[in-house]
Amino acid sequence: MQEYVEQQTVAVSVKAARLTSRVLAAALKKTLAEMEKQRRAARTPHGRQSVKKLMNHYGAKNAIKLVGAPKDFDRIAREYHVDYAFHKTGPGQYLLFFKADQADAITAAFSRYTEKAMGRGQEKPSILGQLRRLVKELAAKKPRQKERAREPGKEER
Repeated sequence: MQEYVEQQTVAVSVKAARLTSRVLAAALKKTLAEMEKQRRAARTPHGRQSVKKLMNHYGAKNAIKLVGAPKDFDRIAREYHVDYAFHKTGPGQYLLFFKADQADAITAAFSRYTEKAMGRGQEKPSILGQLRRLVKELAAKKPRQKERAREPGKEER
């Protein structure tokens, strides 16, 4: 662990006519502020999260009613890299909370989700059902063969 800490270094370049303690202190202060900003951004959750975590983000939030399974929306929302949360209001009914600054991405994801959900409503015949129907039709077309009864023959010796 100590070797890992010793190997980490920070390079700061300062362009100044004279390198004074004030210039060096200001440069280090800016560097530390940038490092803190990156650390905060890495800790902020992204994608699907709880409503409480989403409300802790900075900025305004919006909500849309969603009817259906949230799992279907999750697959599409991951592609658009949006931060969102679901709140269940009833059986099969949810409120979808999201950041207001990501409204364009959410509307694109939501429109794609509705296209997918509307397309799913059309009946697609199952392959097994088609096979069963085909087998029945072939069996009906095929003439039945009469089974011959075994003729009594010589008794076995």
